[in-house]
Amino acid sequence: MLRCFLAVAERGNLTDAARHLGRTPSAVSMMLKQFEDHIGAPLFESGRKSHLTRLGALIRVEASREVAHFQSTVAAIEGLSRAETGFVRLAATPSVAHTLMPAVIQRFAQAHPGVRLDIRDADSTTIGQHLMARRIDIGLATLPPVPGFERHLLFSDRFGVVCARDHPLTRDWQDKTWDDLASIPFIANGLCRMIEDPDFQPILNGARISVANTASMLALVRAGTGVTLLPERAVRADEPGLAFLPLRDTRIRRTIWAVHPEPRDMTPATQALARAIRAGAATLEESALQPN
Repeated sequence: MLRCFLAVAERGNLTDAARHLGRTPSAVSMMLKQFEDHIGAPLFESGRKSHLTRLGALIRVEASREVAHFQSTVAAIEGLSRAETGFVRLAATPSVAHTLMPAVIQRFAQAHPGVRLDIRDADSTTIGQHLMARRIDIGLATLPPVPGFERHLLFSDRFGVVCARDHPLTRDWQDKTWDDLASIPFIANGLCRMIEDPDFQPILNGARISVANTASMLALVRAGTGVTLLPERAVRADEPGLAFLPLRDTRIRRTIWAVHPEPRDMTPATQALARAIRAGAATLEESALQPN
């Protein structure tokens, strides 16, 4: 009724209002009469509907405000359903945030400019805790299965020693063993706990520096402060001044999973970001398989 009234008030006649509303003039006239009967007073000064009564002018202001609010509410609902708007909370381990996510977020932001993102980095244990407490919507980390959540494998990568590009270790690396690291300053990080080789433990225990942030750690390695141990994807291929020396034992690998609630508990925006992350990881895997 409010839409019908506004259409007639704005166009000044039933014919143009009916054309705008996609109805017949008689249908518009009947609805307008029902509205006036409900109000209990006429809204137009003449049958031609070209002039509003004083009451009609006041009601037009209120009707315009209400219809605009209704339309914005419907638009917001439709935007949420199409993942055009929304808010998604994401947490990733620092190395994943450093390598995989920039390209993913760039593409997602272009495709979904109305979706707000809260992105943080943390270690895998903390990310698991955030998921269970529902403080984040998607976690990218090395995590076991979590009841009530879906888990999708993004990628698996081998471990290696990371050092400055001109470090002596880069010479004849294939012949090196853990013993060759014993006399070199080692920088520990959280991922080193994944290496269970007992010959590595003395090196880890002897580390005098421990750094949690990947970017800070790589800066120290690049400066020649020491060497560290990281999964291959934690170091971008174009990282200046650094060399990645893979371990002989290819069984030592890290696996990164995307973990999030089941689809029925996810907003469309969260589902869209989860799909974008999986697509980005697949692209990363394909590029890794391409010959140099």
